[in-house]
Amino acid sequence: CFTPDIIGGVHMEKNVRMALLFDFFGELLTQKQRGYFQMYYDENLSLSEIAENEGITRQAVRDIIMRTENILEETEARTGIVKRFTEIQADISVIEGYLDEIAKLNKSRFKNGALLDLCNRISERLQFLKY
Repeated sequence: CFTPDIIGGVHMEKNVRMALLFDFFGELLTQKQRGYFQMYYDENLSLSEIAENEGITRQAVRDIIMRTENILEETEARTGIVKRFTEIQADISVIEGYLDEIAKLNKSRFKNGALLDLCNRISERLQFLKY
């Protein structure tokens, strides 16, 4: 159940990928699909446990979860929203690294208050952009 997938060049285990897709597109699902998905992925219940709790067959639960996964994957394939989100998060991390280098260089070499202020302001904006 934990196969590597790629979103935006980032390798993710299937459960992490599904959780991210669910966060973005969960509202597109029916209440039943959301419920079964959450029992399976969030509560880590087995197909058999869900089937027993819901009074349906294991196969029916599997079908609903597979359909739900397909809806999430197809929505991402059409929109690319999650891919873009993960790319932006990766870019933010790179920019934070550059900003840290600039701040260290300023501290050791230039000691420029205006440059430090700009670094702090950029850092604040980056924090706002995260998640």
